[in-house]
Amino acid sequence: MEVWSFTFNPFAENTYVIWDETREAAVVDPGCYTPEERAELTDFIAEKKLDVKLLLNTHAHIDHVLGNAFIKKKFGVALWLHRLEAPVLKSAEVFAGVYGIPAFEPSTADYEIKENEPIRFGNTALEVLFVPGHSPGHVAFYNRTTGILLAGDVLFNRSIGRTDLPGGDYDILMESIRKKLYVLPDATQVYPGHGPATTIGEEKLYNPFCAAE
Repeated sequence: MEVWSFTFNPFAENTYVIWDETREAAVVDPGCYTPEERAELTDFIAEKKLDVKLLLNTHAHIDHVLGNAFIKKKFGVALWLHRLEAPVLKSAEVFAGVYGIPAFEPSTADYEIKENEPIRFGNTALEVLFVPGHSPGHVAFYNRTTGILLAGDVLFNRSIGRTDLPGGDYDILMESIRKKLYVLPDATQVYPGHGPATTIGEEKLYNPFCAAE
């Protein structure tokens, strides 16, 4: 499985396109909002001759869903989301007003993401890890074959997700990291929702918020 990242919107959110040798692909957490950002994403997909089959959200905070409606319409794909994130997705329209984001187009989920039910496209299987704490229904996507983890806003390079937003819980976040992420191989490549990529091993050693004991 291959990964390409884009940094979009005023929140500097990482949007990911993932694909394999079949050219089938998924878009994860589309934060593209401006016409320029949307063009950058779609031009890349066209250049790589990718066939987008899935739209996945790790969670539904405003910065990760700004492009949901656009991607659904552009590629005719369904949105996958954990059921506990449905209220968060619904509230995104309110937060768009709070943050001064005009013309926000809301979206709704079509399929429910469930832990222990892999999500597939092409020859790729994504394991679903339920990792709440930053938000109530947050999930991460793990491809065991390539050792790639799309972690959303749970674990960052030398940091962790904030827990002061509605539905956040610090203790639950730490449990998610230690019991779901830190049990993965140290070489696992972590692609977070913000900032540069890292590995599980590096964060276990050097993350000041959650170094392994």
